[in-house]
Amino acid sequence: MSGPRISFYNLAWRWHFYAGLFVAPFMILLALTGIVYLFKPQLDPLLYRDLMVVEAGHHRQSADSLMQQVHQAYPKGHVGQYLPAVNAQRSAQFVVHDAGRELNVFVDPYSGKVLGEQDAKYNLQAVARALHGELMIGTVGDRLVELAAGWGIVLVVSGVYLWWPRGRKTGGVFWPRFNARGRLLWRDLHAVSGFWGAGLLLLMLLSGMTWTGLWGKQYADLWNRFPVAMWNDVPQSDQQARELNEAHRQTVPWAMENTPMPQSGAHAEHAGHHMMSSAPAAPQMSLQQVEDIANVRKVEPGYSITMPTTAEGVFTIAVFADDPRNDATLHVDQYTGKVLADVRWQDYGPVARATEMGVMLHEGKMFGPVNQLIILLVCLMILLGAVSGLVMWWKRRPANGLGVPLLRHDLPRWKVATAVMLVLGIGFPLVGVSMLVMWLVDSLVVHRQRVLLRV
Repeated sequence: MSGPRISFYNLAWRWHFYAGLFVAPFMILLALTGIVYLFKPQLDPLLYRDLMVVEAGHHRQSADSLMQQVHQAYPKGHVGQYLPAVNAQRSAQFVVHDAGRELNVFVDPYSGKVLGEQDAKYNLQAVARALHGELMIGTVGDRLVELAAGWGIVLVVSGVYLWWPRGRKTGGVFWPRFNARGRLLWRDLHAVSGFWGAGLLLLMLLSGMTWTGLWGKQYADLWNRFPVAMWNDVPQSDQQARELNEAHRQTVPWAMENTPMPQSGAHAEHAGHHMMSSAPAAPQMSLQQVEDIANVRKVEPGYSITMPTTAEGVFTIAVFADDPRNDATLHVDQYTGKVLADVRWQDYGPVARATEMGVMLHEGKMFGPVNQLIILLVCLMILLGAVSGLVMWWKRRPANGLGVPLLRHDLPRWKVATAVMLVLGIGFPLVGVSMLVMWLVDSLVVHRQRVLLRV
């Protein structure tokens, strides 16, 4: 029994090494950007106080009056989104597209004064979010993050196997041996933090994967289904709600991304031959009327109103709530004010509900400050695991190589391990393809080592 166990341990260590060397830089980046975004509720009013915080007044101006002030300040700009003030001490916000720029413009809801602007794509939180999701390089970055997250799951599984006590004492297993020095102390820090954080790290990786462009879309296509009857009487466009979301800005919840975007049903008699125009529409519904709809329907504060961009487009009222049970997505006919769709928590299926709750736990929002502190601890454990792993590698690496753990030539086939790797490879396609590539490269390296030994 000792031979096979040692042999598979050696194989697991080798694959853990490969995965760690690739994943560690991504984990460090994801943990750091995650911490920044985690404390967005506290950081934003601190960093941008002059833009976001106002003195409470007695009477708020209408949304249309505020928008008029924005139009005067940006005569050539186009307002794409409006975010009403979330409480009496906060400013209102407009997203303005002006001369190729996307700006967050802040307005005092009482005086109507334009307080200033912020680059919508290059402020601290937008950069952190874009780096976290796609490294700020679009589709390629999204795939790299997805690949790193998938291999992170492999890293956790192989790491738990390597950590398994196998008769050892509790020191270095459940807590670090702080009297140790050098590589042994780094090994303890790596193994123990990995063990205690394994479950939460898996939750973070899996919930984060739901946002990725390849695996996340396949997951949504498979599980994120709404009753067809909900859309039977709604005129639909060929767009999906996912198009309202961007790397730096979240508008609709994940559970809504696969739903069709309705069309304003009465647009034909108002828009005439401009029905299929791609130019921004001139809706008959005022912005204040749309805000009133949101308030009458008891949409939680913090919602946004996205403007129609074509003659057949709709207003979209959406709140991506800290507690997903308060999620709301409403599509409103821009001519009649008819609510074409009003989707809430009760309309979500079981998988959509579980996914939304996982995402809110991931972002540290579900249970307020307690949730934030738990996710902060997870991020710190991720940093400790990644840094300690790199330090161990640096200390043991040879001067002229990577220091890949040697592979014994008599390794047995372990059926359970093979099954686990197959499941991971099939469940996460990018991981599966990279596994095959690594296996081929590793086989060539092992073959070369055998040839050299014979010589």
